[in-house]
This record gives sequence, C-alpha cells and structure tokens, in this order.
Amino acid sequence: MSPVALRLAAAALALGCAGCGPAAGEATVLRLGHELDTAHPVHRAMLHLDERLQALSGGTMRVEVFPSRQLGNERESLELLQIGSLAMTKVSASVLENFAPSASVLAVPYLFRDSAHQVTVLDGPIGDRLLASPARFRLRGLAFYDAGARSFYTVGRPVRSPADLDGLKVRTQESQSAIRMVRALGGSPTPISYGELYTALQQGVVDGAENNPPSFYLSRHYEVARHYALDEHTAVPDVLLISGPVWDGLTDQQQTWLRQAARESAEVQRVLWAEATAQALAAVREAGVEVTTVDKAPFRERVAPLVAELEADPELGGLIREIRQTGAPADGGDS
Repeated sequence: MSPVALRLAAAALALGCAGCGPAAGEATVLRLGHELDTAHPVHRAMLHLDERLQALSGGTMRVEVFPSRQLGNERESLELLQIGSLAMTKVSASVLENFAPSASVLAVPYLFRDSAHQVTVLDGPIGDRLLASPARFRLRGLAFYDAGARSFYTVGRPVRSPADLDGLKVRTQESQSAIRMVRALGGSPTPISYGELYTALQQGVVDGAENNPPSFYLSRHYEVARHYALDEHTAVPDVLLISGPVWDGLTDQQQTWLRQAARESAEVQRVLWAEATAQALAAVREAGVEVTTVDKAPFRERVAPLVAELEADPELGGLIREIRQTGAPADGGDS
C-alpha cells in the first residue's frame, strides 16, 4: 500500500471502522468516500442511497458519505476498500479494469447502440457478472451509475474530425483501454490524476482531455478548454463498490437491504444525470464554449482496427458479441 493510502487508512480508522457493527441500539454505519463535488448527480444519488437504506433497515443501517477526495482519490479509496478500512466508493469502470479485466469491455468505443441498450445490458445478467468480477480482489460491485458519454475537449484548436487529434496530448484515466483508444484516434495519451487536470490544462502539460458534460462543467475545465466536440466515443459507467471484507461482515438481510438501496439509487441517479447533462451543456455554451456536434462516422472508422482486435480476444470477444446481441431487433422476414 502506498504511504498516502496508509495515512488515509489511519484517518479512516480515526473516524471509526469502515462498516461498524452496531453496539446495543446503534446503527451499522457504512463509510463511503468519493472524489466528486457535492453538486454532482452521483453524490446526490449517494445521499438517496443513505435515505433508502435507513428506510429499508428501519434505521439500523446508514451510509455516511465523504465527498471531494476527503478520504483519498479513486486509487487510494480502492486500496482502503481492499483492506476493509473504507466500506464503499465509486470508481469508473475504466479504473476497475485494472482489477477485473472483463470490465474493460465497457470501454470499447461505440459499443452501445444508445442509452436504452446500455441500461438493458447493465441491469441484466451481463451487468450482474461484471459487478461480481472483482470479488477475488476483495471488491464487490453493487450497482452501475450513469456516467454519460465521453467526448473530447481542447484548449487550442477544436476537434471536428479524428485528424484534429493528431499529435495532441490528451489526458486519459489510468486505464489501458482509454490509452489505446486515444492512441487509435491519433492523440498522445497522457494519464493524469483528475484532481491535477485543471492545472495541467492551464499550464499546457496536456492539450485536452475527454469526459462527460457534467464533469466538464463541474470541474470548471471549461474555463481553460474552450472547445468541446461531442463525438461520444465511449459510454463508460461508474461502479458503486463495497469492500469485500465489509460485505462479508454483513448479515444476509443487511446485504439484501444494501443491494436494493443501491439499485434504487442508480435509478434516481439516471434521472439526475439526464438533467445535469442538459444543464451542463447549456451552462458551458452560455460561458462561451464552442460545443460541436461532430460526424461520428470518421471516429468509428479510426477506432475500427482497435475494436476488431478486441473482438478477437478470447474473453472479450464473446462478451462484446453478447452485449451487441442484447435487445437487438430480430431479423424480419418477408411479410
């Protein structure tokens, strides 16, 4: 474990155990840390998670939420979950792929036909398998949160076609899938912590980045990056995670309550996300950002070799085909 994570573990312990079993008359408290601002729809959904868990459990369980990296960034929070010093966190599925390779399927460019297709996949058997996939790393998924579609934003020139990405230093998550995708599109992938990105854009360490509209807006990156191209190359969801050791310490009934509250919070989060996306795009346009709806066909063509390579992978290929077939319209014959 990193020195920073050790200090955070000590801080978490100072706040109390991650998933404290109740003394007589006390509630079980699950501590949840994440990186996002309190205005973010994911944070608001987590507050709903707490409300529903208290209601379902008759007040015997609750979630205490620590936003804005109070207990560390995504990587540090994952380390705390693995040792049971933190009960819950939210990570991008792109980060989760470092623990569960099958999760990388969610970062395949242009995988989902539309948002309805994505919801059908994530709420069904495929989603359940993906949530269970990091169990051997002492992590367990409870639900998927909508993270919208990711698109490129840049400081200098606007991106209207893949050729405009050639040679640009583009910040990516610490994810091999994201790195390969940016490279396939012609950019120079540069992994940087999300918390350091504003300064990196400001100082020219990177020329741009890629993210969804609410994150682009709430991070205030639009103050520096004045061009936003809606190519929507990936739709990588977030994953609400619980520590394996903490999960194993809950009773069957407590696990049922928590799982139900998590799924209900995901439904609320999707509504909040749609509202936040519309509001974010309106706000950055009002602030003078050039928001461009680009032709996605050239972007699909540029990543086609990468997608073909992933389709040939023994594990991912079958999963990609299964996702594409989910909810696909049946071939119609002559009438």
